[in-house]
Amino acid sequence: MRKLIIGLAMATLSTTGVSTAFAAGKLSMPVPGAVDTAGRKVLTFIAKDPPGARCNGNLQVAAEVANTYRVPIQLLPSSLVPGLPAPAVFYGTQLLVADGKDYNGAASFQIVSDVLEIEGVDKQENTGLLFNEAVRRDFDGLKATIKSGGK
Repeated sequence: MRKLIIGLAMATLSTTGVSTAFAAGKLSMPVPGAVDTAGRKVLTFIAKDPPGARCNGNLQVAAEVANTYRVPIQLLPSSLVPGLPAPAVFYGTQLLVADGKDYNGAASFQIVSDVLEIEGVDKQENTGLLFNEAVRRDFDGLKATIKSGGK
């Protein structure tokens, strides 16, 4: 039954634009702190030094994910992990997005949440304020400013 569910999820991911290479777990790298002390996979966001637009956008995705899911998240500057691409996002040791690879390092809430849903990650009992209409409008404005480079 689990294989059937995973197969259906991978088929769904491929039609929604999420890389099946990740879904199949084929791309993994040695990410420090990929698992927390409780054995849970950690969502790792790696940012360039100094942060660029994609890195800042990924940090906004981290905020959205933390607002919705109960998943450990770490934010690392590329100087602490010189062997890994930046910007990049990993779930455990599995690559989600990376500079020069899938999505060129620019994560989205949908890409990350699709993976977390497949993995069965628990959701927050109460979502945070980022989905409150007034806060969301300001948050989306901030993301648009980041994407435009502050213009």
